[in-house]
Amino acid sequence: MTVAKKIPIFDVIAGLSIAGLLLPEAVAYSNIAGLSPQSGLVALVLGLVLYGLIGNSRFAIVSSTSSSAAVISSGLATIVVFSSPERATLAYALVFLSGILLVIAGLFKLGEVTHFIAKPVLKGFSFGLALSIVVKQLPAVIQVHPAHSDFFRQLWEMLQGYSSWNWHALVMGLSAFLILQFTQRYKTIPVALLLIILGIGLNVMGYTQEWGVRSVGRFEFVFPSASLPHLNMNSWLQLVEMALAVSLIIYAESYTSIRTFALKYNDPSEPNRDLIALGVGNICSGLLKGMAVGAGYSATSANEAAGAKSKKSAWVAALAVVIFLLCFRQYIANIPEPILASIVMYAVSGHIRFTPFKQYFIWRKDRLLSMIAIWAVIIFGVLNGLIIAIIVSILMMLKSYSVPQIAWLGRLNGGHDFVDIDRFPEAVLPDGILIARPDHPIFFANAEKISNAIIHKLSEQNYQHVILNLEECPSLDSTSVEELLLLAQHLQDQQIDLQLARVRRSVAQTLVYVNSPLFPQSSYTAQSVDDAVQQYELRAASAT
Repeated sequence: MTVAKKIPIFDVIAGLSIAGLLLPEAVAYSNIAGLSPQSGLVALVLGLVLYGLIGNSRFAIVSSTSSSAAVISSGLATIVVFSSPERATLAYALVFLSGILLVIAGLFKLGEVTHFIAKPVLKGFSFGLALSIVVKQLPAVIQVHPAHSDFFRQLWEMLQGYSSWNWHALVMGLSAFLILQFTQRYKTIPVALLLIILGIGLNVMGYTQEWGVRSVGRFEFVFPSASLPHLNMNSWLQLVEMALAVSLIIYAESYTSIRTFALKYNDPSEPNRDLIALGVGNICSGLLKGMAVGAGYSATSANEAAGAKSKKSAWVAALAVVIFLLCFRQYIANIPEPILASIVMYAVSGHIRFTPFKQYFIWRKDRLLSMIAIWAVIIFGVLNGLIIAIIVSILMMLKSYSVPQIAWLGRLNGGHDFVDIDRFPEAVLPDGILIARPDHPIFFANAEKISNAIIHKLSEQNYQHVILNLEECPSLDSTSVEELLLLAQHLQDQQIDLQLARVRRSVAQTLVYVNSPLFPQSSYTAQSVDDAVQQYELRAASAT
């Protein structure tokens, strides 16, 4: 065995580099959630270790993220004031419940659940969330205390109170942000950690006190013991709705990161395993008084860029964090607030770009959806904004599917292919046969409209036979079955035959369960439209 195999040097380098990025971010994100720095650091260690043991991706870095911290902060603001002593307990319970939901989703193989969040919604949410986080960090940069926390009033109050800004703090924060921006290409250099060390040095030498710049302040770091948060049943029930949102945003963000690098390196993807890994990480974090954890894209991409080859880089990073906590945790209290806020703003600044939305305007698709997601977060807050954006996304999908697009098919060039006669005018309609193909799945919102469209089409010409092509229909719900039965009965009363073509297995099984004489097995066995037409022509020929 070679030395390279015994000592994963690339993973060691990547792990140490990523630890330098994650340490300041963990402290900063705990500040977003309104929790002590200990919560972010505990979550960081647990996320790195547990995902490495259970998860699938070799590049994923699981730690506290800005999005989950913001969702938790926004959610808790609806049930408890920021300064309440119960806030931390509620936060840990919320993390615990989110983990439970993630594990349940993994066990029920719901790894593809994020497909219900359209990419324009996710990008719009990320943009709005990043803007909200930046505005909430500005008071720490200019050292003011706005009376309100909502986006517009907080921004307006800061602008009105420019005379009370701490210009030393602003210069410090702006300098840190610009340094991070101009050094972002050097992935292996822990620039954020170096800025933290510089800030601590300025504090220890007394410069920050002289300039009136606040620091993180002392906090009691106690190595936690596992315990379930003590809450009454009403409080637990209040947190369930928030836990759904937190778990959804954790997995949506993590799935994007994990899948991106799995595709890049042709690695196998196991979304249900990752769901369970993320769930276990959050359960343990909640029990040990930590924040929510997920696979953030910036940390995961930094790990890959630093040369990581396996999950061992995350364990190296976790070991480095533990050593820091054992030896240097007392210095966290000396971190200047403007530097910490700048690290947060830099971390989310990658989402404040209009480039991802440009394609939607070029394609003329989903422009409204992405803009709704942005403004919903800004106007209604992070949690409500996410829920509103998802609901609007689903409603728009249902609206699209509820307006039936039906292709009327004809034979192309005398062959076996049947195509849309609107797209191919040269296609010929078979005599006496109406062939319909819904271009969307049939479900409760469009089943009646599809049936009515077919009946209306029949009134235009004398047809003896109807073929319904169900290739776009993966399954049938109860409403769809009832409408098909009504259509079949209506056609039978008009002495018109109805035959189904290209029926999928699940639809055929449903029709077997229905067991109606209107749909004998022979009426849905045609493997193609051409088969159905030939069957009808044979019956017509034998009848004559």
